[in-house]
Amino acid sequence: MTPRPDEALIEAARHALYVAKLLAYAQGFDLLAAADREHHYGLQMGALARIWKGGCIIRASLLDTLRAAYAEHPGLAHLLQAPAIAAAVREHAGALRTVVSAAQARGIAVPALAAALAYYDTLRRDRLPAALLQAQRDYFGAHTYQRTDRDGTFHTDWSGKN
Repeated sequence: MTPRPDEALIEAARHALYVAKLLAYAQGFDLLAAADREHHYGLQMGALARIWKGGCIIRASLLDTLRAAYAEHPGLAHLLQAPAIAAAVREHAGALRTVVSAAQARGIAVPALAAALAYYDTLRRDRLPAALLQAQRDYFGAHTYQRTDRDGTFHTDWSGKN
């Protein structure tokens, strides 16, 4: 007899999928906006959501929510700054964390859900572990690094032979 799945986990999975889709769209629209800034394509994010909704591949009703967010806030710098989208993500982010944790504890790969959670966590941090990359580059090639406690560019003799 197969054990019955945990009803709370099933409900969390529903919410996790919803918030992961919001985050995936937010990341995609952010990439499009960055390309638009660099290449001056003249993209209108709300119009893209409307066009995709009418297309033959992406017909997700969620695109109506995104289109509405861009219509209500035309100068929106990032989709997650729209109040309704931000509230939905805040409300369901815990479910996403629960599902990713449960899957990983069971050795189940959930790369899209984990990537959505990592994207969300990255956006919420003032400082990220990129300093480790700077230190590694400096160690292997004297590329220098910057510090957060003082101005300037630094290089360290990582061998300790000084």
